[in-house]
Amino acid sequence: MTEPGYTAPDTTLLGGEHIARYEATSGEEGYVWNGATCLVLHTTGRKTGEERKTALIYAPDGDDCLVVASLGGAPRHPMWYLNLVADPNVTVQVKDRVFRAVARTATPEEKPRLWQIVTQQWPNYDVYVTRTTREIPVVVLTPVDAAGDAATP
Repeated sequence: MTEPGYTAPDTTLLGGEHIARYEATSGEEGYVWNGATCLVLHTTGRKTGEERKTALIYAPDGDDCLVVASLGGAPRHPMWYLNLVADPNVTVQVKDRVFRAVARTATPEEKPRLWQIVTQQWPNYDVYVTRTTREIPVVVLTPVDAAGDAATP
């Protein structure tokens, strides 16, 4: 049964295959997925210390990239989110641009504005919140310069 407002995504490009094709084509394949723009997020595994890559839908907000730790409305946070909470220093690939960024969870005050931006990109987020009692985080990825400071416009 389909929930009101939910559009089932095309799942022909997921997970490792999505990441591999995105990286191999500098985002020519995989940047747009089901009508939404995607990036590849590189985090450090909080238990292993190994690099982890995840393809995620994102929306721009000025120089920042916004991603949502929804896991489709599952009762737990996605692993990539737990990894960036443990170490907010991440690498992001948007098409052929690869840059360092600092990740942070949006504050309760700023989340309503950011939620509007991300749901314009992926309306299914509004359905995902009905599937769980946990607060679904919006994550702000702010580019940093070579010195590690937040990049200025």
